[in-house]
Amino acid sequence: MTNYQKFAAVYDSIMDDSLYDQWTNFSLRHFPNDKKTLLELACGTGIQSVCFRQAGFEVTGLDLSHDMLALARKRAQAAQVAIPFVQGNMQDLSHLGQFDLVACYSDSLCYMEDEQAVSDVLEQVYAHLNSGGIFIFDVHSTYQTDKVFPGYAYHENAEDFAMVWDTYADEAPHSIVHELTFFIQDEDGRFERFDEVHEERTYDLLTYDILLEQAGFKNVQVYADFEDKKPTKTSKRWFFVAEK
Repeated sequence: MTNYQKFAAVYDSIMDDSLYDQWTNFSLRHFPNDKKTLLELACGTGIQSVCFRQAGFEVTGLDLSHDMLALARKRAQAAQVAIPFVQGNMQDLSHLGQFDLVACYSDSLCYMEDEQAVSDVLEQVYAHLNSGGIFIFDVHSTYQTDKVFPGYAYHENAEDFAMVWDTYADEAPHSIVHELTFFIQDEDGRFERFDEVHEERTYDLLTYDILLEQAGFKNVQVYADFEDKKPTKTSKRWFFVAEK
């Protein structure tokens, strides 16, 4: 495994595994029973895609990262499930077909650089959904970006890697910067340093509603924090369920 694939694998070790069960359960409650073909955007190392496949969906996974997808293919093979993984940008799905369902979790839409980029994704998803299809995605709430994240710090030391994660408020409204530094052990026992900067931005609920309506979606429902409850002022994660 290359160092970059090791770097991608570190993401799995720092993620809370219970979140994938929660994303799966939320999806199963809100996806119609008669819909089967599912596209997962920003699928990463494929954990959620495998969960969806094991739940009975015909899954296609899309991600920008070659290294993430290499791990996703190994994960699907180990789980003995068939999932096509495609490298690509969710702002351009023209090389893909039509789907009954689309999911985009782990606040992946918050990585879009601006409102227009979010709009582009919504329009692409709408174009590649079958009539009556459902799009589910989650994003950080404005409370999360404005009150919870700024000043957040997380450090972890494991046998073969160490990580420092600090989060700061950014200039644009409801935006944050995650600065991540990893020290990953190579085959010779030496630690190699990797630095990444992740910029995320969210918008108020009305903005998402407007963008979804402009893309053509209808019957938009909004929930919070993996539960079938409406958002409150202190909800951290918003879930949108939209129909074509």
